[in-house]
Amino acid sequence: MKLTGIELRRVRMPLVAPFRTSFGVEHDRDILLVRAVTDEAEGWGECVAMADPLYSSEYVEAAADVLRRYLIPALAARPPADATAVGPTLHRFKGHRMAKAALETAVLDAELRAGRRSLARELGAVRDRVPAGVSVGIMDSVDELLSDVEGYLDEGYLRIKLKIQPGWDVEPVRAVRERFGDDVLLQVDANTAYTLGDVALLAALDPFGLLLIEQPLDEEDVLGHAALARQVRTPICLDESIVSARAAADAIRLGACQIVNVKPGRVGGYLEAKRIHDVCAAHGVPVWCGGMLETGIGRAANVALAALPNFTLPGDTSASGRYYRTDLTEPFVLDDGHLAVPDGFGIGVAPVPEILAEMTTSLEWLPLA
Repeated sequence: MKLTGIELRRVRMPLVAPFRTSFGVEHDRDILLVRAVTDEAEGWGECVAMADPLYSSEYVEAAADVLRRYLIPALAARPPADATAVGPTLHRFKGHRMAKAALETAVLDAELRAGRRSLARELGAVRDRVPAGVSVGIMDSVDELLSDVEGYLDEGYLRIKLKIQPGWDVEPVRAVRERFGDDVLLQVDANTAYTLGDVALLAALDPFGLLLIEQPLDEEDVLGHAALARQVRTPICLDESIVSARAAADAIRLGACQIVNVKPGRVGGYLEAKRIHDVCAAHGVPVWCGGMLETGIGRAANVALAALPNFTLPGDTSASGRYYRTDLTEPFVLDDGHLAVPDGFGIGVAPVPEILAEMTTSLEWLPLA
């Protein structure tokens, strides 16, 4: 495989409705796409960094900058023989996992397309479709929340995740349980909004039979999560704290989590995500695939990952229509609560040229040869 160039493309995607979490509200997505062109094929990667450094320290403008100034020149100076060499080549640059993930995924997609292999098969998928959950943002009222949850259940989603924060936690969870019953798979996501001083409040969620509480404390407070896990019955799931397979192993050993959310962008790519899956499987810790409001490009790769054997809980692999009226690719559509795993070469999808052109706000070509 010979890399000939990398394209950095920014697209702006309006959301079907504002999405509110404990760290802010999103009305649209400024998305950085990476296209890797080789002498045999081209591949796509999607950077999941947000416009502002709120979910993590990364943000889209910084991702574009580090790709342009450091990561892509590093590949030009030391061309990778295959996608497995991308990570080691970029390792000397600290952090910037979301940017690295987008670049590695684009190279991996190109390699697999040239080799006529699918990402799902390459990662070790064991299913041809995966159960889909949906993430429900913080609302202005409980009535609004119940209306949205009812709509998602009617669409067939198999699991509901409620975003929570102090002041919006026990009441909405109770309301959803009372309205829709105990059979609904329900979990909550705090996005680091609490402290260990909120143990009593978080323990008040125990009676509602939640699958898990996701990332209640600060991402660096792994010991705090271990202490919290000893004081609440609901399983603790880590998200922002898990940045690598080593971090996952350490958190499990400390008792900081019973479940892990795997987000490929957060951990540096799908190859590292596979390693996290393997570490968790070896320790008997189930995993599920988180989402970052991806377009069909990122969603296709996430669905392939979620088809691995230890992904035993429904993930945030929602249908395209959950976030976008028009996706960049052919839309992912819910079928009996599941999404089909793409079986084409590479990630199995490609942008629709007319839609991609319409959504593009900037374009930059960086030759490597």
